[in-house]
Amino acid sequence: MNVPQVQVQAQTEGATTEAGSRRTGAYRCERTDLQAMLDLIGVSIADMPAPTLQPAVRRIRAGELLFLEGAPASSIHVVCTGTFKVFRTAEDGYEQVFGFFRRGDLLGCDALSADHHVMATVALEHSTVFAVGLPDLYALSRSSPSFYRGMMRAVAKSMLHLTQLSDMVAAVASEVRLARFLLHLSQCMSSCGQSARSLRLQMTRRDIGSYLGVAHETISRSFAALVEAGLIEVEQRVVDIRDLDALQRYAQGTRAPARAHRPGGGRAAAALESSAI
Repeated sequence: MNVPQVQVQAQTEGATTEAGSRRTGAYRCERTDLQAMLDLIGVSIADMPAPTLQPAVRRIRAGELLFLEGAPASSIHVVCTGTFKVFRTAEDGYEQVFGFFRRGDLLGCDALSADHHVMATVALEHSTVFAVGLPDLYALSRSSPSFYRGMMRAVAKSMLHLTQLSDMVAAVASEVRLARFLLHLSQCMSSCGQSARSLRLQMTRRDIGSYLGVAHETISRSFAALVEAGLIEVEQRVVDIRDLDALQRYAQGTRAPARAHRPGGGRAAAALESSAI
C-alpha cells in the first residue's frame, strides 16, 4: 500500500517551557510512511486497514525533552533513531534515572493509564520518534488485531526494562552492576544490528550511577576494575568488550571476584575520571 507523504501542522505535546537548560522538542511539519513504524513493532503493512492514518515524526535534538514530568499525555512514541533517558527529578534537584531507550522501544506508556506523564524523557543524542495520538492508537487497535498485538509486545518490552533494572541492582558489588549494565547494552545494540562488542555510551557516568544506584565516582572505579580485569577497554565514550564470555561469567555473581592489585590501576581510574563518559 503506497501512502503519499502529507504536509501537516502538528501541535507540540505537553509543556513548551524550558526545564533547566532543556526544552521540549517540537513536532516537525511532516508525515512519514506507516511502514517504517510498523517494521519497528513487527507488524506487516498488509494487516492494516485502508485508508490508515499516518504517525507524525518528531525530530528531537540532543538535550531536548520529548515530554516533561507532569505534562499532559496524549500520545505514545516509538523510537526510530537515537537514545533517550527516562527520569524523575526530586525536590532537591536529583535526577533518578529509570532507563535508557533506543530503536524500537516505546515511550510514554503512562499515557495509557493516566492523563499525564509520570516521568520525563530527554534525548541523549539527535533522535527521531514516531508519535501516535491515543485516539488513533485505540482506533487502529480495534480495527487491526495484528497492530494491537504489536503494540502490546512493545508495551511488554518497555515493562521488561524495569525488571532488568531490578536484576542489575540486585548485585552487591558496583563492578558487577556495571558489568550487567554493559551486557544489557550489548544485547540491545546487537538486536538493533549494531556491534555487540563496541559500545558507544551516550549517557554520562552520573546517569549510569543514578540508574545503578551508586555514586558517579564509584562508576569510574568500577570501569577501572573491569579494565584491570582485562574485560573491557575504554576510550572516551567508546567501551570495547574484549572478552564477552568472561564478562558474562563476571556478571553472574553478586560480588566481584577477588583480584590482585595490578600496577597502573590507579592511573586507569584517574584516566576514566577525566574521560568524556
